[in-house]
Amino acid sequence: MEKAMFAGGCFWCLVRPIQEREGVLKVISGYTGGSAENAVYSKVKNGGTGHVEAVYIEYDPERISYRELLDIYWPLTDPTDAEGQFSDRGEAYRSIIFTYTDDQKQEALRSKSELAESGRFDQPIVTEVREVGSFYPAEDFHQDFDLKNSFRYALYVQGSGREKFQRTYWPKDRTYLKEKLTEMQYKVTQENGTEPPYENEYWDNGREGIYVDIVSGEPLFSSRDQYDAGCGWPSFTKPITDSMVEEKWDVSTKNTRREVRSRHADSHLGHVFEDGPADKGGMRYCINSAALRFIPKNRLEEEGYGDFMILFALKKD
Repeated sequence: MEKAMFAGGCFWCLVRPIQEREGVLKVISGYTGGSAENAVYSKVKNGGTGHVEAVYIEYDPERISYRELLDIYWPLTDPTDAEGQFSDRGEAYRSIIFTYTDDQKQEALRSKSELAESGRFDQPIVTEVREVGSFYPAEDFHQDFDLKNSFRYALYVQGSGREKFQRTYWPKDRTYLKEKLTEMQYKVTQENGTEPPYENEYWDNGREGIYVDIVSGEPLFSSRDQYDAGCGWPSFTKPITDSMVEEKWDVSTKNTRREVRSRHADSHLGHVFEDGPADKGGMRYCINSAALRFIPKNRLEEEGYGDFMILFALKKD
């Protein structure tokens, strides 16, 4: 196990993108960088203590390198802003890389220099690289905030300007996807689009099989859980397993909804509503056909999904 520490504005927004990576063992929100012997949110947020909000990380260097952590960190910040990060202003929200060893310091300085020379930003890179000091874990309320308060977190991220900045300066390289996907598949999975109801491939599919992500092939839904919801899109009472998908608050329109995305490829799939069959849990996963590829039961073995044959041997609910 090795340790790392990054400050990049509101610590809520650093936790999950780092915690989800293979090899990261622990991420704790807290305060560091000040001279006081203790730090609490009520004092740090107003400045004057010298502390910044930061995340303490424990990781396995055989599974993820310090350089890879730096590559995750940079796109989560505005490294040209010396006065705060996005809508959070003041000394408590500065971007700083705190290093535990000389090797980390040299790697951080090298990474910072490469970013400055990349031409990605017109302004200088002002993120500090500083030796680590005392770290004070934040209050329980702040730990895993995005999971415990997902709706409030979604509103904050959108309103802060963080997502817009990331899309502008750290766009995903989707060139290969534009070549691989149809125009509608790309619009749905990469641009959060919605296909027309009833004018899509699987809304009335009656065959047995599973649905996988059109981008990555990760298994998502089974025909065993599909039903006609009368909406014109494929509807399911549940995913194959909860670990296959990720749900996020969608606050992009006046009608707040829960968005459904694939966990590995991060493809937009559709939305989930609480108006499904009561005897099946009451959920309706309304999914775009364009985000899916259907694999018939008789082709599961051939295409490498043989383990899912068990779904069709079980008694249907």
